[in-house]
Amino acid sequence: MTITTPNDVQQIVSIAQQAAAPVALEAGKYHVIRTGDGYRAVDLTGPEHTGTPARKSGTTTVRDATSFQAYFTKHSDADTEVYADADRLTVTAVLDAHTADTARWSGHRLTLGLRKTDSWAQWLERDGRLMPQEEFAEFLEDHLPELLEPSAAEMLEIAQSIQGATKVEWQNSTRLSSGQRQFQFVETTQAKAGQRGQLTIPEVFTIGLIPFDGSEGYKLTARFRYRINKEGGLTLGYKLERPGDILRTAFADVVKAIGTEIEQPIMNGTPA
Repeated sequence: MTITTPNDVQQIVSIAQQAAAPVALEAGKYHVIRTGDGYRAVDLTGPEHTGTPARKSGTTTVRDATSFQAYFTKHSDADTEVYADADRLTVTAVLDAHTADTARWSGHRLTLGLRKTDSWAQWLERDGRLMPQEEFAEFLEDHLPELLEPSAAEMLEIAQSIQGATKVEWQNSTRLSSGQRQFQFVETTQAKAGQRGQLTIPEVFTIGLIPFDGSEGYKLTARFRYRINKEGGLTLGYKLERPGDILRTAFADVVKAIGTEIEQPIMNGTPA
């Protein structure tokens, strides 16, 4: 074969490359391959080639302090940063946070997202709302385990008394020296027309609630509320004393419990 032009040279190179035995490229490295029309870069550093991610990343969300500590212990290091946000009720750990001298990805995170219990949500939902007698009585019966003082047995008796006095005309209420409130009523059914009765209810009662799944229980004071309308009907309810303060205290106790198990300080705020 007579070589007369650069094209002839290129054809010879191309034929030689095609005839060469294939060589396996090493995963985890960049390679530059010469082709017939130049060079081509081959990136074999991605996880699809190495089988291993280049770094830890992603956010894991847990629901209680015990789970937070377990994941934190497994993945944290001395430069991990931890933030507590009382407004969002979250604790966030940036497991690969920047060091004092070196920037890191800050892409591997752990978040404690506290979840309020059903009982807490149900008591807060009806807080300050007046209810018909039967609804209020049924609510007390459904939440007997949370009633501390008066006892659940006493409150059950009160609930049953409220249910038994539905077909009456409520006339007035009196605050007793014991702190209880006494209601006067007159039966309106035909069988007991004109029969008078009384219903005594505590003005204040104490409940015990667990604000978050996995947290401790706390006592709350509930003040009894009522209204006798013009038609002689009675609506009942309660007003919780400063439930927001209890929620903040419960969150602070969760943060404190985490802080006793880790070496890193817990900062007030949220990470960038």
